[in-house]
Amino acid sequence: MLCRVGQMRRCAASLSQTINQVAASRQKHTLPDLTYDYGALEPHINAEIMQLHHSKHHATYVNNLNVTEEKYQEALAKGDVTAQVALQPALKFNGGGHINHTIFWTNLSPNGGGEPQGELMEAIKLDFGSFQKMKEKMSAATVAVQGSGWGWLGYDKESGRLRIAACANQDPLHGTTGLIPLLGIDVWEHAYYLQYKNVRPDYVKAIWNVINWENVSERLQTAKK
Repeated sequence: MLCRVGQMRRCAASLSQTINQVAASRQKHTLPDLTYDYGALEPHINAEIMQLHHSKHHATYVNNLNVTEEKYQEALAKGDVTAQVALQPALKFNGGGHINHTIFWTNLSPNGGGEPQGELMEAIKLDFGSFQKMKEKMSAATVAVQGSGWGWLGYDKESGRLRIAACANQDPLHGTTGLIPLLGIDVWEHAYYLQYKNVRPDYVKAIWNVINWENVSERLQTAKK
């Protein structure tokens, strides 16, 4: 009997050690590099905004996500369900911030603007009537976000249709609506205030000049697989 108890204790200790090793070896999230300079999107988004937005705001989400995940792993290892539940809001906020911004940077390009081509354009015409109507509908939904959040063009895999949605704060589109994100417009004030002050509509109008439609098209193709 004592032998069995000793074996159980050794197994428990071994399991705990394994969990801790997995947590320690987990690859941490990192701030993605931009494929263009901070000033490359001027005059539509100035260099100061881009530098602060990427190197400060996004970096903060990444750092806080890593810290929160470490705490969550510790709570899992201890079987502390209360702590796990308490950490959920921070995981959603910082994880969403990292996911959203990682998409956002690739949605933008100094060679962007204009109109999409091929399959994406056909899908836009089918679901919205025209590219202009889609722009107007997405712009209106994005400008109307109360407080901070995002406007999105997403793909509904179940229906095979494009949809426009708005998410509050850093709520990730896929995790909260089921839509696969194709194009996101960040309307937290840190994304535009230094240049556009509180005139959000001007910022939303300007950002269409740097949308990377090739990236959006690639995301649609991937979403359809």
